[in-house]
Amino acid sequence: MELLKQISESDATVRLEDSWKRRLSDEFSKPYMLELKKFLKAEKANGKSIFPKMSLIFNALNTTPFEKVKAVILGQDPYHGPGQAHGLCFSVPEGVAIPPSLLNIFQELRSDLKIEKPRHGNLTSWALQGVLLLNTVLTVEKSKAGSHHGKGWEIFTDQIIKLLDDRTDPLVFILWGSPAQKKESLLKNKNHLVLKAVHPSPLSAYRGFFGCRHFSKTNEFLKQAGKPEINWSLP
Repeated sequence: MELLKQISESDATVRLEDSWKRRLSDEFSKPYMLELKKFLKAEKANGKSIFPKMSLIFNALNTTPFEKVKAVILGQDPYHGPGQAHGLCFSVPEGVAIPPSLLNIFQELRSDLKIEKPRHGNLTSWALQGVLLLNTVLTVEKSKAGSHHGKGWEIFTDQIIKLLDDRTDPLVFILWGSPAQKKESLLKNKNHLVLKAVHPSPLSAYRGFFGCRHFSKTNEFLKQAGKPEINWSLP
């Protein structure tokens, strides 16, 4: 973890939850991660704003320990507007305007489970129930969507998916959008349920996201597996 702490001397709060740290610590000494660290450090030295802030890069892992994961929602990269990204895919802090993709997620939630649109877009309650809200890329430059693709994060998140796929108990993997669906090749365990749809972006949601019923399908699978269902309502 020292590698990422060094990126910003002003942010000493970068941490990784113990159950993930035990399984991922070796990744931080590998060449791809060393190169990623150099890239992020250089970006900051050049005055570029990176989202989310360093202490929230691993928020998905810190909020949902390895043993508590019941389902995984895979996104792409973090929101690139100020104040939006907080380390959980598709989620924004309370008080921040709900982005269009998340509005479409809420629309599908209403259609699927009759849950009315929440008053905010903070999905932390899902994460606390065992939904790992993971982006395939964990950082982005301000106002430049996709700017940190191909810098190494995909290798790191591949490892997370492989670790979860190795679990013997049934999990649900929800893959929204082509970057997320590329991870399907890593999923070999037939115990798990894989659900796929186009990204909930307004550009694609009408091509198969609406009507996918992934929320109810997830709960049906968890129930059959003897696991508690997810309460998809937000407090």
